[in-house]
Amino acid sequence: MIVIVSATTKHLVQLVPLFDQYRIFYGQSSDLKAAEKFLESRILNKDSVILMAIIKGEAVGFTQLYPTFSSVSLQPYYILNDLFVSQAHRNQGIGEMLLSQAKTYCTTRECKGLALETAVDNPAQRLYEKLGWKKDSHCFHYFWSAK
Repeated sequence: MIVIVSATTKHLVQLVPLFDQYRIFYGQSSDLKAAEKFLESRILNKDSVILMAIIKGEAVGFTQLYPTFSSVSLQPYYILNDLFVSQAHRNQGIGEMLLSQAKTYCTTRECKGLALETAVDNPAQRLYEKLGWKKDSHCFHYFWSAK
């Protein structure tokens, strides 16, 4: 049975190795200490909401949502910044469960919705579209890098 929970600092021991795998997947070096410090800070400062998928006490996936606001619509919304399911647990509906729980989280807080950005070649696009996410066609996304 898959259970989705909101992560607290007591979940760090399970979450940190999974988050480290996520970062490695995106080409970063493993750094468990930095990952723990980063996640602990997000949780303690309430900078993000981390939803974890757990099977038999093992964290197998997570999504991280960052709050922001729309000045135009005068509403809060969340940026779904991270979504990851461990290699051994893919294709079991866990990503879909995490995305659905993220939608519920926003709906119950009367938010405008969720935004995400993904690589043009990310196969998860099929899942997003299956679950009702719409690809922006009316705007471009830009990013300025300080480094």
